[in-house]
Amino acid sequence: MRKLTSELRSWASSIGIALACALLIGVFVIQPTNVLGHSMDPTLHDEQRIFVSKISHTFHQEPKYGEIVIIDSRVERQRNVFDDISEHPLITLFTGNSDRNFYIKRVIGKAGDVLEFKDHKVYRNGIALDEPYLNEQMLYTSSQKITVPAQHLFVMGDNRNNSKDSRNIGFIPLDHVLGIKM
Repeated sequence: MRKLTSELRSWASSIGIALACALLIGVFVIQPTNVLGHSMDPTLHDEQRIFVSKISHTFHQEPKYGEIVIIDSRVERQRNVFDDISEHPLITLFTGNSDRNFYIKRVIGKAGDVLEFKDHKVYRNGIALDEPYLNEQMLYTSSQKITVPAQHLFVMGDNRNNSKDSRNIGFIPLDHVLGIKM
């Protein structure tokens, strides 16, 4: 009986260590995720599985123009490390909390950029963006020039005519950028 108890403890500690390592890697290094919806067509497709580098989020690095990022769309609330842990797939597997507030979008503007939407194009600081990844002409236009505030990004989906992005939810705080598509 004593040998069985010792063996069970050994297995339990090994499983516990493996789960803790998986959690740490998923929260701070790399994490798989699924694309939900068609807002990034034709670049990414609904239900496509991708890997997300969490290094930029862990070390508070600003993504580059054109990079595809995963964001928390709840821009009105503060985020902390407990959010990162509770949103990990291992945790949501047990809690059942499957949050659909994470969007996959492309970085269009950074702090200080002035953006315009005219002639079916996006202009950043007066220069039309070259966006070969778009499938169709953008229908959205605005006479307003917008300036991206400090510590924020402006993001858009590649399927501009079918995307809920910064045009709807507003500027994205840098701490709401959860990772970059690998």
